[in-house]
Amino acid sequence: MQRTPVARSWVVMMRGGFAALDWGNGLYLDLTCGQFFTATEKDVSHRASDADLDLLVRLGCIEGYDRLNVYLTSLPEPPHEIEKS
Repeated sequence: MQRTPVARSWVVMMRGGFAALDWGNGLYLDLTCGQFFTATEKDVSHRASDADLDLLVRLGCIEGYDRLNVYLTSLPEPPHEIEKS
């Protein structure tokens, strides 16, 4: 299975307590369920820490990580239209 690397700085923890991939321009991908959603920077709690990433590995949401990248099994195509949250 091929892993897709994304910059570690793009993985954030949302104030709602879940991890997301910052897709840019207010678009995020929920790493726990694979759904895209819109949010603002104020909805972001912090960049994912090692502890956050360790939990995501245990939950099967990511394949792994290193100092620079987080490895995902696949990245979905973003939708053309996003429902505002």
